[in-house]
Amino acid sequence: MTGLLQDGKVGQAEGAVRAYLKTHPNSGRAHFLLGYILFDEIHVRFTEQEKQQGKGFEYNDQVGVSLQHFRNALARASLAEYTAGARTRKPSAFDLKIVALDYVLLKDDIAADKWLSLSLSWNPKDAQGWYYLGRTKYSESQFPAAIEAFEQCLELEPKNVAAEYNVGLSYAGLGQDDQAIQAYQNAIAWQADSRSKSAEPYILLASIYLDENQPAKAVPYLRHAVLIAPQAARAHEELGKAYSLLHQLSQAEMQLQVAVHLAPKDAPLHCMLGQVYRQEKKIAPAQAEFQACAALQHKASGGHAPMQ
Repeated sequence: MTGLLQDGKVGQAEGAVRAYLKTHPNSGRAHFLLGYILFDEIHVRFTEQEKQQGKGFEYNDQVGVSLQHFRNALARASLAEYTAGARTRKPSAFDLKIVALDYVLLKDDIAADKWLSLSLSWNPKDAQGWYYLGRTKYSESQFPAAIEAFEQCLELEPKNVAAEYNVGLSYAGLGQDDQAIQAYQNAIAWQADSRSKSAEPYILLASIYLDENQPAKAVPYLRHAVLIAPQAARAHEELGKAYSLLHQLSQAEMQLQVAVHLAPKDAPLHCMLGQVYRQEKKIAPAQAEFQACAALQHKASGGHAPMQ
């Protein structure tokens, strides 16, 4: 069974474990293995899309409602298997980490924090565990604790790009932009010779420059981000915003059109594109985008008119 999993045959491995559990229903080891297989199925199905969006093994809500429901159902099924297994067998630190990552998927930060912390108390040499504890602390707005966790990850895995730009995110959460900029620059430098780059540190660094009203500084980083992750709507959105601030409206239009194409249900993107069209005196396209924006906002509010 584990051989099938190691060969990437997730479906066959799941079938083999389920068949084994029919005759050995009290096997804690088999329940744990099935829990991991179900978690791994989520990883296999969603990681490629995450990569296309310029991210690593990160869970987001840009995959569509039906896929979100499917993902969450697998996470709950995985948790159920770990719960069944724990009735007859003590889980390992690794098992607890997977339980925690299931809770990450389900956006239960308190449970994720609990199980990651326990897992790391048993195995403090788990760099991935520290990384996800950092992500959980960040989601809980516990920014100093997040920095500490990411730094623990970096001690175990020096020049871990994702950990470093998350250090930057945490400093940004504290309002310490200088430290955030340094962390983003570190992450960019560390992946300079890598064949597989992350667009995130480029986008995050550029976002600080945009917030500081320095769009000219942001543009080169966002161009890199678009090249690295052409399917990342946010990269095109931020580049469109930068061009708009620089009054390069044709460039802004082009980037925002791509962003809208990649994320057609994102209401603010339609509004941004409409504003660019209006500045270009393209009245009909501007009205169409504003109408699309209003319709999406109306739908998101449950059909109720927005508060005035």
